[in-house]
Amino acid sequence: MLMRKVPGFVPASPWGLRLPQKFLFLLFLSGLVTLCFGALFLLPHSSRLKRLFLAPRTQQPGLEVVAEIAGHAPAREQEPPPNPAPAAPAPGEDDPSSRASPRRRKGGLRRTRPTGPREEATAARGNSIPASRPGDEGISFRFDFNAFRSRLRHPVLGMRADESQEPQSRVRAQREKVKEMMQFAWQSYKRYAMGKNELRPLTKDGYEGNMFGGLSGATVIDSLDTLYLMELKEEFQEAKAWVEESFHLNVSGEASLFEVNIRYIGGLLSAFYLTGEEVFRIKAIRLGEKLLPAFNTPTGIPKGVVSFKSGSWGWATAGSSSILAEFGSLHLEFLHLTELSGNQVFAEKVRNIRKVLRKIEKPFGLYPNFLSPVSGNWVQHHVSVGGLGDSFYEYLIKSWLMSGKTDMEAKNMYYEALEAIETYLLNVSPGGLTYIAEWRGGILDHKMGHLACFSGGMIALGAEDAKEEKRAHYRELAAQITKTCHESYARSDTKLGPEAFWFNSGREAIATQLSESYYILRPEVVESYMYLWRQTHNPIYREWGWEVVLALEKYCRTEAGFSGIQDVYSSTPSHDNKQQSFFLAETLKYLYLLFSEDDLLSLEDWVFNTEAHPLPVNHSDSSGRAWGRH
Repeated sequence: MLMRKVPGFVPASPWGLRLPQKFLFLLFLSGLVTLCFGALFLLPHSSRLKRLFLAPRTQQPGLEVVAEIAGHAPAREQEPPPNPAPAAPAPGEDDPSSRASPRRRKGGLRRTRPTGPREEATAARGNSIPASRPGDEGISFRFDFNAFRSRLRHPVLGMRADESQEPQSRVRAQREKVKEMMQFAWQSYKRYAMGKNELRPLTKDGYEGNMFGGLSGATVIDSLDTLYLMELKEEFQEAKAWVEESFHLNVSGEASLFEVNIRYIGGLLSAFYLTGEEVFRIKAIRLGEKLLPAFNTPTGIPKGVVSFKSGSWGWATAGSSSILAEFGSLHLEFLHLTELSGNQVFAEKVRNIRKVLRKIEKPFGLYPNFLSPVSGNWVQHHVSVGGLGDSFYEYLIKSWLMSGKTDMEAKNMYYEALEAIETYLLNVSPGGLTYIAEWRGGILDHKMGHLACFSGGMIALGAEDAKEEKRAHYRELAAQITKTCHESYARSDTKLGPEAFWFNSGREAIATQLSESYYILRPEVVESYMYLWRQTHNPIYREWGWEVVLALEKYCRTEAGFSGIQDVYSSTPSHDNKQQSFFLAETLKYLYLLFSEDDLLSLEDWVFNTEAHPLPVNHSDSSGRAWGRH
């Protein structure tokens, strides 16, 4: 103690350093520590090191997009690599988890029996989808695929009866022919246009178009479930490999919200539900997040075009409008995005659309085709069950069915709309053909578009749940409308139907101008044949479907794929040089189902989105994450 008081005496430190030297050493040491930690948190690609020091954070799916909507850019733009896929049955393999319980009586989609605690515990220990994996930050959610498959009433691919018992049966030969057509269409696409959105068979190259905002491979995504259900195993694996390796979401163009949803989201969702392959679930959720900015409007009614680059809802002004069939055809897919991600934002967006439509006044109970996303008012009073309106009505009845018949709001909206359509749009021609006209402020256009020919199948699908006194009436109405659409085919030289046909001046079910005489491989007529066949088993629908197969082979098949034609009334029509992706997704799928047993993609277990991608009915005993009771 005395030594400290002696002037000029500086004691040595325990390390043999004097005080100035000790100060310099500590200064150097603190600088080194600061530099190391700065490098740890600021240098690129340090996320793995951060996990060593920071507790993991639970991030909800869609958080990046929610931040983007709020005006904050996401921290990461490039998508992570997809998860390794869990073991799942290949097309045609017998999956024990997909075996159905004993057959129940026909008569609709009824709630399944309760699942006991022991069964739930067993399912939870099964091969469920992992909560998260490296590279999937933001999708930390568990979906129990085996539990889902165990609730299906029928095996996905049906009971698969022994075909050797009837090796030469006509219907089997017809089904195999449709399968061969699908195989030819896929192989042509693969050879000349793999990765492009669609094939141009005459010039033997690919076509990208501008509907998808830079997304590629529309034909691949649209074909996945068709290849699977036809048990084209090699082709399905080719498509799956392309999705894993080459389907990138970091694009920057402007896309149609409707087309991306029904083709890409719908195709990926159905591929996941059919196979359990995790890559399809992850891609669907990621792409769904990129669509959310379209809903950032004053009313929540989405704009038709979304910019993937800016994340904005595009070019809406007070005078522009959204289309009923587009914003009204999101409900099925967005509920399943919530079901597979745990993120309620998807379901909330489409429920808000319902809320707006319920509140707005409807002329004579009809839904006009155009609505302002800014004001929430109808822009004009044009009503159509064909283009611009069609799939809105389809999604109402299918939302009711997909919910396990708990979505009363959708049911009521559907039957109210159908009653208004029957009152103001339904007509019978002098020749006895029943058709649904278009309504323009009280004045009827006596024409029906090819797109409106889905309505026969829709009305048949919804007939069972109508009021008892209306059921037989709706079944007959469905049959009559489908007959009219068949007549539009039968009255052409090619036995294929025009884009639109009229009922005036003594001419019925015939196009009146060349601009409406083309056929672009559309599916709506054979879609109705499939539904009417499953409801009635009247052989006429298979006969009509086979007529379409023969016509497609004769007039639309080319050396390198299938092509639409420019005039159905010419026996030597010119081709339009385009193999539409929906030809593989819808037309060939519905034809294949028409010549198959009813338990192949049973309507008790599945509904088809408007691109014919099958989505499962909610058989769970709870309301689930996406399906609320209304």
